[in-house]
Amino acid sequence: MSITRCTIYKSLKKDGLYLYLRDRDMLATLPEALLKIIGNTELVMELELSPQRMLARADVNEVIKNLNEKGFYVQMPPRDPALM
Repeated sequence: MSITRCTIYKSLKKDGLYLYLRDRDMLATLPEALLKIIGNTELVMELELSPQRMLARADVNEVIKNLNEKGFYVQMPPRDPALM
């Protein structure tokens, strides 16, 4: 069983947007365009992910894959049904 540790930040600019990082210190090395979208962040928690763990609004396997390949995963806010 593979366990991936990550640090989760929430965007203070966009409600419901969360950033998962493989390494807590990677925040300053993210692409400039991504940092503009996310804006200022606040540390939410550190978490251990495994394929058996359930996440509320993300596919844990997709999160782990992105953490391993890119070092980060962006969880977008849920769509507002009133805007659809």
